[in-house]
Amino acid sequence: MIAVVGGGPAGLMAAEVLSAAGMRVEVFDAMPSVGRKFLLAGRGGLNLTHSEAMDRFLSRYGARRREVGAWLAEFGPQQLRDWAQGLGVETFVGSSGRVFPREMKAAPLLRAWLHRLRAAGVLFHARHRWLGWDDDGALRFDTRAGESKVGADATVLALGGGSWARLGSDGAWVPLLLARGVTVQPLRPANCGFDVAWSEHLRQHFAGAPVKSVSAAFVAPDGSRIERNGEFLITEHGVEGSLIYALSAPLRDCIEASGSATLQLDLAPGRTLQRLTDDLAHPRGRDSLSNHLRRRAGIDGVKAALLHEFAEPADLASPAQLAAIIKALPLRLVSPRPLDEAISSAGGVDFAALDDKLMLRDLPGTFCAGEMLDWEAPTGGYLLTACFASGRAAARGVLRWLDQARPTTPR
Repeated sequence: MIAVVGGGPAGLMAAEVLSAAGMRVEVFDAMPSVGRKFLLAGRGGLNLTHSEAMDRFLSRYGARRREVGAWLAEFGPQQLRDWAQGLGVETFVGSSGRVFPREMKAAPLLRAWLHRLRAAGVLFHARHRWLGWDDDGALRFDTRAGESKVGADATVLALGGGSWARLGSDGAWVPLLLARGVTVQPLRPANCGFDVAWSEHLRQHFAGAPVKSVSAAFVAPDGSRIERNGEFLITEHGVEGSLIYALSAPLRDCIEASGSATLQLDLAPGRTLQRLTDDLAHPRGRDSLSNHLRRRAGIDGVKAALLHEFAEPADLASPAQLAAIIKALPLRLVSPRPLDEAISSAGGVDFAALDDKLMLRDLPGTFCAGEMLDWEAPTGGYLLTACFASGRAAARGVLRWLDQARPTTPR
């Protein structure tokens, strides 16, 4: 029997590949039902993958491009779309290049998938929280009926990262692997919001306000510049949203290294600095500065509040200075939001602890997949695609290992 511990996309894909190969597979999950975080990800429209060119797609995995690329070479974005089609779920490419199911939701896909897995003989055990191994190597589980022990010929661990503990990704597996000598990099927030030291005025009047049609640039300590367009949300504690998530990895790393990170916000990305300067140079007449900004630069509401929050009085003294600060408003981020609030997590099982089959070198027969491995990616379908692909890679690793371990009959 092959045990799959964790019922997210990586674990379910591993179960599918193994059952299709004729293996008896049982899936164990701590939650009352599988796929809880997957369902939440699809609540606002399931972004399954992305349609961009493969080289650019692979660049989204940063330092782990080589490792993740090996998984995607076998099961990439198009293979994922074909797989969904095989479940009766048609997909389409949105205007941003992101790929969604026609129905937009995760639930129809998950229902069809679980039906197929059960028809293939996969058994599911809910409310089974993994506790590690006993002295004889059996898997230990905490269940409503007490502790249960399960022997397995091989195990796939697909326990997720450390974000959204209420949905099962709580990182409780980290000390269990550390106790067995497995190198695990600390779990850190990814695709996360950040704390900002707002004034009480801005916090009280603008928490919850979206900041739309802006550009954000970050200059890393090595001098490299990253720039994205989009929108974000003011929160009571700081900022969050798609534009912030897209830059969260280098921002987080900078804060860890130097204590803070500064984003440069362009509040008028549709205008060049010269044009904005010329527009603001028009005589104000009896207009207040607020009306002048609104009429000449389109700056009002939350954008005006941000401008007054961070601009010095001298920045407002001349059209040139005012235009310059509008085009590069410094937003200082002091810390990432807690791990449990993040969409995903960085860190996890070090790749040096794994062989090319995704098997733990020090624990033969135990394989790892999904977000519990030390890689990260931005939102946009990249996380899900790699989770699916890693589950498939781990399952194929199990089959290779079992085949190599099987004794040969002498002729």
